[in-house]
Parts: sequence; C-alpha cells; structure tokens
Amino acid sequence: MILRTLICVGLAFSIVGCSGKDEAAERREAEAEVAAQMPGGPQSLPVQDAANLPSQPDVNAAGAPTAGGVATMATANPEFDPASVPESGVSLPPFPFFKDPEGLENDFQGKDTVVAFDRHYFIVGNKVIAQEGKLGLFRYNLENPPSGRKWTQVEFLRNYDNAITSLGGRKISAAQYSEELLATVSGGRDEIEKFRHATAPADRRAEHHAYLIRQGGNEYWIHVSAGDTIPLMGFVTVLEKQGMKSSISFLDAEAMKKELEEKGRVALYINFDTDKATLRPDAQPIMDEINKLLTADPALKLSIEGHTDSTGGADHNRQLSTARARAVFGALVGLGVDPSRLASKGFGPDKPIADNATDEGKAKNRRVELVKTN
Repeated sequence: MILRTLICVGLAFSIVGCSGKDEAAERREAEAEVAAQMPGGPQSLPVQDAANLPSQPDVNAAGAPTAGGVATMATANPEFDPASVPESGVSLPPFPFFKDPEGLENDFQGKDTVVAFDRHYFIVGNKVIAQEGKLGLFRYNLENPPSGRKWTQVEFLRNYDNAITSLGGRKISAAQYSEELLATVSGGRDEIEKFRHATAPADRRAEHHAYLIRQGGNEYWIHVSAGDTIPLMGFVTVLEKQGMKSSISFLDAEAMKKELEEKGRVALYINFDTDKATLRPDAQPIMDEINKLLTADPALKLSIEGHTDSTGGADHNRQLSTARARAVFGALVGLGVDPSRLASKGFGPDKPIADNATDEGKAKNRRVELVKTN
C-alpha cells in the first residue's frame, strides 16, 4: 500500500459512539484471518523519497534480526530510557513523515492540522507516560473512505508498523489499555482523554501501539491506533519532543524586587520536565536572577510556593507542586543561598490566578511564586 509524505499537525477532536464488545472481537478475529492469508503480510507503506532511503534490518532489543518485519520492543525495563533505542541511520523525511495511505483522506486539513505544542499519552512497556511537543495528526475513516477503498484494522496497523520500522523506529509498547494500565496515570482515562487528539479511545476494545525514532538528539514518538469506533477509524499521532517556547518572559532580579515590594509576592514561569519536579536547562537563568535578588538583599527571606493548573488529580498536583517548589529551593541552595532564608510548599490547583477553562489560563496557573516572609 502506498503511504506518501504529508506535513501536518492538528487540533483536538473526539469520536462519539463505541462498538460492542462482541462485535469488536469478531471484527478483529475476521481481520486476523484475512491477514494470515496474505503472503508475507501487507506491503510496507513507503514514505517521501522512500526509494532513496537506505534499508535497515529489523532488530530486537538484543540487536538480533526479527522475523516477519515487525518492529520489536526496545526495552522491557520498568523505567523506560529513550537512549535504549538506537539512533536511526535513515535519512528521515520532513516531519511528520507520512502522507495519506492509498485511498484514504486525513480528516484534519489546513490550519486544523496544526498543534504547535501539547501533551500526548503513550503506552511504554506496561505503563502509560506523557510526552510534550509538536504534534502531527492523522485520522482516517477506514470503513467508508471517500475513494471506496476500504482498509481493515489489521492492514492499517501492520502497514504503519512496517513504515516506522523502515525509518529506524522501534516499538516501545508492550500492553493494551486495561484498568490496570489506566491506573498507572494520575487521573486515569479522564486524564488521557483530555489530550486525545488523533487516537482511538483508551479502551481494551481498541488497539494501540507506540514507537520511538531517535536521530541527531531528537526524539519522535509515534502512536498508531484503531478500533472501538463506528465507523472503524485509524489514527496516527507523531510527536516531536520539545520544551514549550514560553511566550511569557521571565523577570530579572530588579523586576522581582519591585513586585515583592509592591505586592509581597511575584509569579515566575519555570519549565520542568513533564509531570516531574526536574528543572529544565532553560530554568537556570531564572534561578540566577533569584540568586541575584537574594544576594542584593541579605535580610530578605522567601517562601517558594508551587502551583499547577486543574489538569489531572488534585492530590497528585499538590504533591507535584510541592516537589517542584522544593526543587527550586534545592537549586538556590546549590547556588550558595542560606537555606534558613528559604521555605517551600505546594498548593496544586487550589489557588488559581486565571481561568482553567482556557489554555492561556492554565499556562498562567502553572507557576512558582516567591512570597516575602519578612
């Protein structure tokens, strides 16, 4: 089948209606029987300039060739390390790598195909984790495409598996959605569905596969899914991992001092790793400015207070904001600040300063505040 290259990213959507358990199971069984009769499986979906791309052998986690041309798990470790996936030696086509499969038409068109930055959940090993970055989105009607050329669920998933493998990608998922798997995410299914752009429902009746391509220090996370929708739909999300380019400039030491004198507190927008208390490298300039503030006024004492938006569980966010405030505390002590001048605490979503119903409001609520305590 032919897969041509299309550069696209897109906005959120939802599918209404799910197939019944028996119907979905029967469909998968029937499709599997058809696929089993195909000589060598479906053809690999070519990508842009595929004829000029050097081929790579399929290998498993141990580096041994695999049979059947299906991408294999790069690692089964509980804590997944992206570096366990070897970098691809293939000349990658432009992001997000793929054009529409033969006879199918992407539901996302024009400006509606672009999401510059958002979160997406991937099954990695036997748990679900979030990644953030630029998204390329594809959604296809497999059952009633405009061309009339129907695709089965097995054919759709298998062809993308082949195409991703040809680009040097590795499969990193080892499970399907279940109550146990959903429990690995704070907020469970509701949290995942908030960021469901181009994926099948997070349900055991759908089929989900995650892949990773690494090249030149960049990470490309790919989620291919299908099933549990009426009509039968196929979905692909390609995420280029990256930190958000903040549109909110940070304050220097002098501006922080002015805010503290006028209001007794100042809000700072500091980048952390997704759902973690790890400061990102671009947070260092802010740490340096806080250090300058404290150095210029040896009597100043501060409470470092973490806040989140309303996304996810409130208890989890309180713990996360507490850990992030503590991370800032630790970074300042590491710069030489006397720890007796600092305190830290987290409030999670309990003290918003903007409307959590909008992305702009959520961005403002995800903050660390310095509060003058003397």
